[in-house]
Amino acid sequence: MRATLRWAHSDLRTHRGEALFLVLATAGIVASLLLATALFGYATNPWQRVFTQARGAHVWLHTDRAADTGELAALDGVQSVAGPYPTAATTVAVRGTRASVELRGTAERPDVGRPLLTAGHWLDADDPDGVVLETRLARALLAQPGDTLTLPGTPRTLTVLGIADSPERRYRPGEQPGLVWAPPAAVPDPGGQVIGLRLADPGETDYAVQRAVTVLGAGAIGQVSTWEQARAEAQGDNRLLGQVLGLFGLGALLAAGLAVHGAIGTRIRGHLRDISVLKAIGFTPGQVVRVFLLQHLAYALLGAVAAAATVQALGSRVPGRLGDAVGVWQGLPGHTVALFVVPACAVLFIGATTGLAAWRAGRVPPVPLPRPAGAQGGGLSVAARRALGLRMFRVPVGARGRVRGARGSDGAGAPGAGVSPGVRELEVRVPPALVLGWHRAFARRPRSFATVARLTLPLLLIVVAMSAWTTIDRFHSRPEQIGLPAALTVRADTDAGERGTRALLERDPRVAAAYPGVEVAALVPGQTATIALRGLGTREDPYPYALAEGRRAHGPDEAVAGQGLLDLLEVEVGDWVRMTVGDRPQILHIVGRSIEPENAGRVISTSLDTLQENDPRLRPTLYQLRLAAGADPDEVAGRLADAGHGRLDVHAVANPADGLSPLRAVVLGLIAVLALVGLIELLTAIGGTVRESERDLLALKAIGLSPRQITGITVTATGCTALAAVLLATALGLPLAHWLIDAQGASSGIGAGIAQVPSPALLVLVGAAAVVGAAALAAVPSARAARRRLADTLSAVA
Repeated sequence: MRATLRWAHSDLRTHRGEALFLVLATAGIVASLLLATALFGYATNPWQRVFTQARGAHVWLHTDRAADTGELAALDGVQSVAGPYPTAATTVAVRGTRASVELRGTAERPDVGRPLLTAGHWLDADDPDGVVLETRLARALLAQPGDTLTLPGTPRTLTVLGIADSPERRYRPGEQPGLVWAPPAAVPDPGGQVIGLRLADPGETDYAVQRAVTVLGAGAIGQVSTWEQARAEAQGDNRLLGQVLGLFGLGALLAAGLAVHGAIGTRIRGHLRDISVLKAIGFTPGQVVRVFLLQHLAYALLGAVAAAATVQALGSRVPGRLGDAVGVWQGLPGHTVALFVVPACAVLFIGATTGLAAWRAGRVPPVPLPRPAGAQGGGLSVAARRALGLRMFRVPVGARGRVRGARGSDGAGAPGAGVSPGVRELEVRVPPALVLGWHRAFARRPRSFATVARLTLPLLLIVVAMSAWTTIDRFHSRPEQIGLPAALTVRADTDAGERGTRALLERDPRVAAAYPGVEVAALVPGQTATIALRGLGTREDPYPYALAEGRRAHGPDEAVAGQGLLDLLEVEVGDWVRMTVGDRPQILHIVGRSIEPENAGRVISTSLDTLQENDPRLRPTLYQLRLAAGADPDEVAGRLADAGHGRLDVHAVANPADGLSPLRAVVLGLIAVLALVGLIELLTAIGGTVRESERDLLALKAIGLSPRQITGITVTATGCTALAAVLLATALGLPLAHWLIDAQGASSGIGAGIAQVPSPALLVLVGAAAVVGAAALAAVPSARAARRRLADTLSAVA
């Protein structure tokens, strides 16, 4: 044991930098995996906790006032019912901030879908104007208990009594109205009613919706929302962040394991004599294996413990969503288990890759075998000998061209007899360092290819991370390409005239176009869910949808649909679909697939003219505003709200990338971890190249190469290896990134076609930095080796 510890200590002193980088890389990998676990828990558990404590309804049905909902409680699979509650759609405002809300008349605190109070108290019968706001709505309005809400266009006011969490679909400006619980007296003229169904088996949600629609009639149903939609909205971008962290963390762990495997293999080849001495003095093969195994397990364990301790102590203090996720995760039941299991699995994986490489050390014989006289890679190729000047290049030279150093193929000063007229043999000598460096980099093909493959993996993941970064930038810089051509959504009061409203909007100098539209909920075939049916723009002034497939909707009954709708209905571009809006059917021909970041892609869009032809009662209820280049949406929204004198509800269109801001910091951290892994592999490759060059040092000096030229051989070999890895990583990483990003877009309902790869200039810059950095790292150890004394060189060769 004492000899083992002395060997490990000596090896640590020799490879301090490599050990440090290995510890840091392991810490970064384990930290990313722990953060991914925290984000997954944060994405799922808070909503699940609220749903369980509130005894949430699995289905919410919005119907007209005349619908008889009494039979729904007797349906098979329905465990209990919430409501029916009268509802009214209106707008509330406080301190200049407006929001579309659904007033829900509730006489008593519900037993199913029970709101969980977080501030204030529940409704009071003695206060008929008191209301309770849903948490996300209250946050958007910056409202607290005691605040007074106004209803624009009416003299009524409401008083906020409390704020409560709800497992229902959350408030989204311009898309989903906020939820306000109020006494029935505060809803004097309800426009409909809502009823919630809690099911015995949540897996039968679609069947329950179908039965409910059959009982009530399709014409009575206004909108259907399910617990699955609410959960997906609550998880939102946190699940995506967790997937990104988990994917790159596992990739970095694989790269680190391969890097450790390569480092041990290179070290074994460099210490064959030392390992033989250890065996000669009595070390068994198992003891030799344990030396390498325990040493690298200690490095991995140190990094894993440091990462776990850092995440546990400081993770909740990170500003933003990551800190919130870690804080919530630390209070979950499975937190302690994950805190030990994730680092342990990472250490075991690194230990497994270490054991495979260390097993080779145990097979080293006690007496070193003589090395073969020739290199395993063979001698110089014909191209290499020609490049060294041992043979000539035939270069066409003009009649007036003067050729310095030209001579005949027979060695004389005149051209050879076999040379064609106008063609001379021009002696072009490539520096020996370049040719010999190229030969050294790729002569030992299996070993060279393994080195390139290990270095390619972290570079490939870096290319994927850069693609994720540029895709997020695309959402911000070119939103019109990802389905967000409009920057503002305007909803006018019902008494506002259509022409007057549109004229008011287009009068603003920073508004480039105002597209009238309407959005209604439609029942899909089979009556199992509702989707968003939109009519935007007219045939004369069509709305600029971002198409990923097919063509624009120009003719009658033509429409474009999001990927989420195509998946829900199991249809493709070119199919006809039938849906029901109230008691009126809408039959549309899908001619294109649009990129739809809203409503999980469950949107079918056509022109306002088409919807009005099928249902003349439909009138524009909203306007999508496309702003001039460089316009500030907040400034334009404030100006329009003032011009509307309280009759306009103006909201900025939500950009999905707004919730992905923490992903930028995540990508930077992942790139840093992957760079550390790549640096470990690069140092291993440089060390192996320097050790293998020691036996050739005497021969290179004997043929007249200077120490600078000998140094150039190692630098060139390292640069060629890095260049090959960069080219391979770029060739494989770009299509992989495109496929991963589009697959994520398709699974979220937005649809494929959102991926944006880095610009060629950025790829060239990063690749050049990697190659130049690798060459610079190789310069110092190779220069030191080239200037070694003759006795040291003879000892190394021996």
